Amino acid sequence: MIITRAIGNGKPDAVLSCFPKGLLCFIFLLCSAMIARTARILLLEPYYGGSHQAFLQGLQRHLPFDFTLISLPARKWKMRMQLAAPWMAVQVIEQVRSGVRFDALLCSTFLDVALLRTLLSQAGLNLPLAVYFHENQFVYPARPGDSSRFQFTALNFTTALAADRLGFNSRYNLATFMQGVRAYLQKATDMDLSPCLETLAEKSTILYPGLDYSRMAAGHRPPGQEVPVIVWNHRWEHDKDPDTFFRVLDELSAEGLDFRLIVLGQNFLRRPKVFALAGEKLRRHIIHFGYADSEQDYFRLLRRGDIVVSTARHEFFGLAVLEAVRCGCRPLVPDGLAYRELYPGRYRYPAEGLKPALRSLLSHPRVMDRKESLVLTEPYSWPRLAPAYRDWLSFS
Repeated sequence: MIITRAIGNGKPDAVLSCFPKGLLCFIFLLCSAMIARTARILLLEPYYGGSHQAFLQGLQRHLPFDFTLISLPARKWKMRMQLAAPWMAVQVIEQVRSGVRFDALLCSTFLDVALLRTLLSQAGLNLPLAVYFHENQFVYPARPGDSSRFQFTALNFTTALAADRLGFNSRYNLATFMQGVRAYLQKATDMDLSPCLETLAEKSTILYPGLDYSRMAAGHRPPGQEVPVIVWNHRWEHDKDPDTFFRVLDELSAEGLDFRLIVLGQNFLRRPKVFALAGEKLRRHIIHFGYADSEQDYFRLLRRGDIVVSTARHEFFGLAVLEAVRCGCRPLVPDGLAYRELYPGRYRYPAEGLKPALRSLLSHPRVMDRKESLVLTEPYSWPRLAPAYRDWLSFS
């Protein structure tokens, strides 16, 4: 468990040492008054890692609220959805009983919010609550024969119904969620639950996740780099379809096309076998193959890339591709999912079309210039998006 507290837009205390004592007292009183009026937001995240972690870190850096974060490590997401709510309720109640006061709660969908609010209500706590949908389980690719996913779609529905405000990270995410709920409610043939759809729609909004571009910069080709460098920087899991990616690379290599390869992304103890096989078969092409040891190394490797490829079978936004584009890579993404919102058609390939599209880019390289990179990425910078989040989390 991690509990942290941060006041958004804060600056290091050391800068105050340069002011005269009288002025320092005035600044202290002024800041105290500002803090007294600052809304206190409690962040509850039972899966603190990856895009969930980056999102909350961005909120705390760029929004003018007094944040407290209660989190658990990013593992066993199914268990988190089923069991994190009772544990989180105890943490919230203990915080309040210790004298801490909150104005609102913000949770992700890996928390059973309906159960959480019930448990908090029994303790006399009824705080405004917003839920941010990084993903929804209605279109999450399930493994063949896995019927357990239906309990998680049900949890998504009851969580949304119990929340006061809903934020979705893309139009695709919201649309597929509502389509899934509609189909789910139609199973109740002897009950009219259609008003639930209107209720959910009224409290839903689209809020793209922000990126902090100050940590990265556009790429510069190393001296003498003439062979195109392909980047794949996604989670090492089946839903990102690494099988298709490595199969296409193997076939293009067999055709005699020359390229270099950087494979990044979060990986786990249990990972698709294709990664070990590809590491051997594509060895002569590889610059890097595995998780980057630090953020600095990660962005340094992205800056070496020319093309970033996605083969995702589901994607609700796609932070990894945007990071690579900001670092100078040209995106090559499926023509579907959330990618249609982010990238014009010239960057997308149709179903079964990765191989010819990638062959074309390798045979006739097209440099991604700085202006093109900014046009694609700047709309999703935190400075652009922060005002909308501020309004969304302002319940007073």
